[in-house]
Amino acid sequence: MFRTLISLATAAVFSAGVLTVNAQEQSTNETKPSFADYTATLKQEALSKGYAAELVEPVFASLTYHERIVSADKAQPEVVETLSTYLPKRVSEIRIKMARERYQQYLPELEKIGEKYGVQPRFIIALWGLESSFGRFMGTYSVPSALVTLAYEGRRESFFKQEFYQALDILAQGHISLDEMKGSWAGAMGQSQFMPSSFMAYAQDGDGDGKKDIWTNQLDVFSSIANYLKQQGWDNSKTWGREVLLPANFDNTQAIARGSLQRGEWLERWNKSERSLADWHKLGVQRLNKTPLPPRDINAALVLPDGETGRAFLAYDNYKALMHWNRSYYFVTSVGYLADLIVTSE
Repeated sequence: MFRTLISLATAAVFSAGVLTVNAQEQSTNETKPSFADYTATLKQEALSKGYAAELVEPVFASLTYHERIVSADKAQPEVVETLSTYLPKRVSEIRIKMARERYQQYLPELEKIGEKYGVQPRFIIALWGLESSFGRFMGTYSVPSALVTLAYEGRRESFFKQEFYQALDILAQGHISLDEMKGSWAGAMGQSQFMPSSFMAYAQDGDGDGKKDIWTNQLDVFSSIANYLKQQGWDNSKTWGREVLLPANFDNTQAIARGSLQRGEWLERWNKSERSLADWHKLGVQRLNKTPLPPRDINAALVLPDGETGRAFLAYDNYKALMHWNRSYYFVTSVGYLADLIVTSE
């Protein structure tokens, strides 16, 4: 009898908890405005910020809520990648072949842009290839709709609202038409896959026609990629890094400590790891072919993308610029590998 009373009491508490959670969810749903109401409020906010009605009206008339975008934003990766499974997919034989062909196709233009911005053309091609498969896959979503959908979803409302206003600025400046402003579900745009804020900070008019068109204009795409790297401190006298061999019983605390971090914290860990190639040589670090490291006066940090049991890389200053583009060891390594396979690396 006593056990029965406990069971009944537990059930009652559980039921009450479920009712409370359901009530909270219902309350949240009741207090959240509809997408139409949300965009109506956002429209008034845009007008109050000084955006012209002739810009605002067609943009807001075009806004569409995409449930698939919300699902994509919330989805968690189902497959755990390692660098060894990631690289063959990202730096495939087909992509290497296409990268080499496009490098040769655009070499005169790339050399001029590379000289202007101080960026080796092979890295421009590598980023172009990895971001949009050389402009073939840029995304088909209306960028304003994607950004407002994600703002409405609410998890990062402030961020996506700011990106939306930057998209309005791009339209207001006439760089692209509303119908042509397409991108990924997350709002990344064009062949370089810039978010609107990155566009405003780094996009370039590569051919002098008065527009920064990263959707269809190759010179603008290449110049924008190069300018991004230049503004992040790219040094064209250096490469990105190299894969290395560590000696047995190596002290892995010499590497950058792992963990998801803000950029400032990551840079602090970089500084703790960074030392000269000569110092890494003294610690027993070698090239993959078991020969000594290059006798150059270069500093490098040690990166272990998959932890202590995985592959090891000495990362040079340009690695930091690529990590600003996309703070993923896998992505940066794929850029470096593809760049090295386009032409002979330094």
